[in-house]
Amino acid sequence: HDVRLMPPAYVKPYVKRGKTDANDAAAICEAVTRPSMRFVPVKSTEQQAALALHRTRDLLVKQRTQLVNMIRGLLAEFGIEMARGLRHALELAARLSAGDAAEVPSLAQRVVTGLADQIGAVQIQLTRLEKE
Repeated sequence: HDVRLMPPAYVKPYVKRGKTDANDAAAICEAVTRPSMRFVPVKSTEQQAALALHRTRDLLVKQRTQLVNMIRGLLAEFGIEMARGLRHALELAARLSAGDAAEVPSLAQRVVTGLADQIGAVQIQLTRLEKE
């Protein structure tokens, strides 16, 4: 046998009904016989490692965005509006930790400071990944 990889998007048009193993196998058999079928080369371990790095970076960026949005949402409940962006969130969190926002209860200030610390940790990891 000559093992070759096919992109699932090219096989999908040949699936006749629901998603079952038998239907998937029939679709693969149908697709592989087509002369226009394009195959995907097998990735090397170096390519897979690079993809893992990119996926990890994407995850960390999403986590950082979630943390910033969480800070924005928490502060909006106290009537404090914050401009979008990482810089604004960190500046506001620093102001809160310094005690410059009397309208926010101390418990909420500690929560926002904790979230800002998490953003800092994620940012350190992102910087490390981007250097690689």
